[in-house]
Formats: sequence, C-alpha cells, structure tokens
Amino acid sequence: MNLHEYQTKQLFTNYGIPIPNGVVAHSAQEARAAAQTLGGTGGWVVKSQVHAGGRGKAGGILRAYTPAELEDLASRLLGMCLITPQTGPAGLPVTSVLIEPLCTIARELYLGAVIDRARERIVMMASSAGGMDIEEVAAHHPEQLLTVVVDPVVGLQAYQCRQIGFALDLTAVQVNNLTKIMLNLYRLFTEKDASLLEINPLVVTAQGDLLAIDAKFTLDENALYRHPAFEALRDTSQEDEKETTARQFGLNYITLDGNIACMVNGAGLAMATMDLIKLHGGEPANFLDVGGGTTAAKVAEAFKLILSDQKVKAVLVNIFGGIVRCDLIAEGIINAVREVGVTIPVIVRLEGTHAVQGKELLRNSGLSIITADSLDEAARKAVGAAC
Repeated sequence: MNLHEYQTKQLFTNYGIPIPNGVVAHSAQEARAAAQTLGGTGGWVVKSQVHAGGRGKAGGILRAYTPAELEDLASRLLGMCLITPQTGPAGLPVTSVLIEPLCTIARELYLGAVIDRARERIVMMASSAGGMDIEEVAAHHPEQLLTVVVDPVVGLQAYQCRQIGFALDLTAVQVNNLTKIMLNLYRLFTEKDASLLEINPLVVTAQGDLLAIDAKFTLDENALYRHPAFEALRDTSQEDEKETTARQFGLNYITLDGNIACMVNGAGLAMATMDLIKLHGGEPANFLDVGGGTTAAKVAEAFKLILSDQKVKAVLVNIFGGIVRCDLIAEGIINAVREVGVTIPVIVRLEGTHAVQGKELLRNSGLSIITADSLDEAARKAVGAAC
C-alpha cells in the first residue's frame, strides 16, 4: 500500500524528519488560499499527488510566483491524468496537489531504505546524485549509490550514518543532522512495517540545512492489520479497480498484460501456473490466488473479476484440493460459468480431495468447460485456446 507524498510527510513530522511547510489543496481556490497561509515572496511549488515517481519530468510539478498563477496551475493539474514512466499509458488521476514555498537548493541528495530480500536485511541507501535521474544513476552508475546493511539485532548505528555523511562530503554539522534523519527514518521504517521509504531529493539548502523535499512510503500490506489507521489513508483512485474489488472479497489479484486469465488456490501454485503458461508461449492476464480455503461463492466472484478484463481470451482454473473439496469447487465453477455467462474457453485442472468427482461434474455439466489431468496439459490447452 502506497501513501501520497503529503501523507508521508505527516509521518516524517511525527518522527522528527525536517520537511518544508506545506498545504494540501483539492481545488484551485484552496490552492490560492494556501499562498496566504504559507506566506513568502519567493514563489511556490505545486506538486501533483499521485502514487508514482517521475512527476517532475511529466509536468506534474510546477512553479508559481503569484497567487493568481498558483491558482491557475492548480486548476490545470487537478482533474488531469498524469502519465509518468511508472504509471503506465493510462496515467493516474490527480485529485489533490501539495503547495510548498520554493527554497534555494545548494545540493540534491538521495536517501532511502528498502528490504534486501537476498540478504534478509534492511538496507539504507544514499547518493550525492539525488533528484529526477536517480533511477538512471542506479542503473548506469551504481558506484554512486552508497549502501549500509543494517543488523536487525542492533539496528542502524550512528557510525554507519556518519560513514554515509562523510562519503557525501557533508560538513560536520550536516553529518550530525543526517545521522538524526537516518536514525529516525530507520525507526519509522521498522515501527510502521514499511517495505520502501525514500527521500528524493534530500536537499542541502542555501543556509546549509537538510530538508526532505519529497517523500515516498510503501507499507507491507501483510502488516496492515497492525496499523488500522493506515486504511483511512488509502486512495483507491490510485489503485487498479480490479485489485480493489478483489480485496473486498478476500482475493489476491494483480493485473498483468497477457490474455490468459488464471484462477488458482495458493500463491506458489499460481506462480507455477503462470510459469507454465509462459513456457508454452502464452501470457498470463493476471495473478489470482483465491486462497486455500476457497468457496463456491469466491469462485463466482473470481470469475466476474477476471472476465471484466476485455483482453482475456481464455480462463485457466488450477485448483489443488487439500483443505477444500474439488467437487464443491467444481459446483462453484459450473454455477459461476452459468451465472456470469462465460463465452470464452474455460480450462480446469483439479487435483486432490474428491478430484475424480469434481471432474465428472464438469464433464456432465453440459457447458463448454475443458478439463485437464495435469498442469502441463492445462497450460497447453489454455495457450491453444487463447490463440
């Protein structure tokens, strides 16, 4: 789950990480009023609030030097769909903007924290090449990216922060300030179960202060139950509509670019199913895990969900009946196909408890449901049906 920049900056304030003064506006009139609230004569920056990076290059961050210009720019941004390299071709809707006073920037740095899955550790990252091109730096000049691996037993240490500070060629005072920021960032990361935290850029102002100009926070949704207050911060306009619907029914769904829809019980089995589809030359349209204790009602909702994708040409159902009985799932599939009015090929592979009875129900249903005895056979049939 992602937060908007302004929401992340509210967390930064709670954790002692310095940020500029800012006001969130949902209308052009509110944006103009923000100029009076913030004051200042140097101008303001108007920042589109979307769950994606690359806003500056995409025209989603603009500068205004009068209240009238601020109102005009906010009016231009609000209601648009901002397209960046991270949004896809459809873009994301801009429903709010963050207004902040312009500041004089001497340097732009990058500071972030992420979970390194290979090391099973939190890694703090920093670079003297912060700003809009940090992805290019990471891809083509990795030597400019400084990293510190954190021992989970002792946590981030002050000496590690000082090493980063001196490597960034900061003054002694700035190194001390960076140390406080890094320690607080690490504390925020661990206490709020983040999977990603970024400050890009972390600027050195003309006065020599460190300031978090931008902020990005991604919560590990597996820990959302421990942070119920975050649910109120969710902006579903920034999320895939089908993924939002799936969450309401307890389904794990991720939209992909192919044309073969998958419905599987179990994340590992779903990954194996998608691998075999690709092995046989096809492309999965989604990742859909209906869970180990799936029911006929869930199957029906899953069918409705995957068939709402117009590019789907075939459906592959792969169910292993451990906790759940395959004959009950077969009944759910039959009812769902009839209820939804499925007109595209449906390939079903059932294995496990009462699998024989389940397959018999499917064959005698009178519906155009194709059965398969193995996952490899099911994948081949699905790819062939989608061509």
